[in-house]
Amino acid sequence: MTTVKTLLGLPGLRLRPRAGAELLDRTVTRIYVTELPDPGRYLSAGELVLSGLLWWREPGDAEPFVAALARSGAAALAASGADSGGIPDDVVSACARHRIPLLEVPADLSFSVITEQVVLALAAASDSARKRLLAAAEAPVETLLERASAELGLPCWVLSAFGRVVAGTTPLPMPAVEVVRRHAGREPGPLTVVPVEGRHAVPWLIALGGPLSTAQAELAEELAGLVGVTRARATQPEAELPGEVRVVALRTEGSDESRDVLRELLPGGTLIESTGDTSYAATGRWPDSATGELSTAEPLLRANRILCGVSDPAPRAEGREIARYALEAAARRAGRVAVVEAGDVAAHRLLLAGAPDGLRAALRRRVLGPLLAYDAEQHTDLVRTVRVFLECSGSPTRAAKALHVHVNTLRYRIGRAGELLGADLTEFTDQLDVYLALRAGDQPGG
Repeated sequence: MTTVKTLLGLPGLRLRPRAGAELLDRTVTRIYVTELPDPGRYLSAGELVLSGLLWWREPGDAEPFVAALARSGAAALAASGADSGGIPDDVVSACARHRIPLLEVPADLSFSVITEQVVLALAAASDSARKRLLAAAEAPVETLLERASAELGLPCWVLSAFGRVVAGTTPLPMPAVEVVRRHAGREPGPLTVVPVEGRHAVPWLIALGGPLSTAQAELAEELAGLVGVTRARATQPEAELPGEVRVVALRTEGSDESRDVLRELLPGGTLIESTGDTSYAATGRWPDSATGELSTAEPLLRANRILCGVSDPAPRAEGREIARYALEAAARRAGRVAVVEAGDVAAHRLLLAGAPDGLRAALRRRVLGPLLAYDAEQHTDLVRTVRVFLECSGSPTRAAKALHVHVNTLRYRIGRAGELLGADLTEFTDQLDVYLALRAGDQPGG
């Protein structure tokens, strides 16, 4: 890492601090020569700004120039005296006020010599930084980040596409979900994000606390490669899960990412089976944040939709079947991410979700056919009457109130519907068959 103090030690430059002597540990990433009175639009963080002060004419001229350096995060200003009269006090005081280290360049020293030596120093530091980072290639992610942060002079984090912080050198200054969202939408933000290399379906991202110079960007890419190797090398032991478990069925429509997505979602879970787009895993705990995490990662995946079904705590084989039914219920819901937990869905809906569309349609026609035909011919709505009656637990009084009809009218309609269906709608078993047939015609997600 090259700092302002490093430049003071370069042979032959003879640079002398005039302001900001306490700030000489700032990292220098590149050099920029300018004589513009306000160079702000051309500056970037970490630059050593080199100027002959040709823009300075009178006291007050230094303020906009030095303020622009401070706003950009410049590392320091190296300046030669204006018209060989030495650096004006106006420039010295502005640098002190804005906390910009000021280095005086000898009048007999060419800017080309300074530029050459600084560029060589930066190149040597970059090569050394790369070698030091590679020396930590076998270390854990946390150690790699600490080493990279020291070389880059910036805080670093590794984030999962789910919006989780895998590791970091300091607390993340904004929600990880927001960092991932901005990266997925290619929106600018205060952090620089570099994808971690590797073949994992659920990507990791490296976030760095500021804009990068060319040398820093190269080192960040090196870090991304090393983190990718470390991730691939790491193996997460599958947990021993005796007794009842929650089984999770996950489908990535249009891709074979289900296995990787499920493993990232449930670290330590036990993979039961995987067939490419659909995988099952057992877990001791289903995270409350799972739906949000899947929604965060979805834009970074190849899948058209992510569907997930979760069982109640149950023996593994039983849980797998419940998860399968819950997964089919999720498939009938709208949206690019749909998660159904069995405990939140009525049992009859889980059973119907597991039935193919053709079977559902056949059940509806077989049980309700005469009633559907009668309604179509007579322009009545006995189907709705029967449904409301059953949803009111077979109570004529409650159903009549819900339909805004007299209770005797309700009884007549239920009797007529029973005749058409060949069923006694006051008997529980007949009620159950008819209600399932009614629900079999519900729209997805209903």
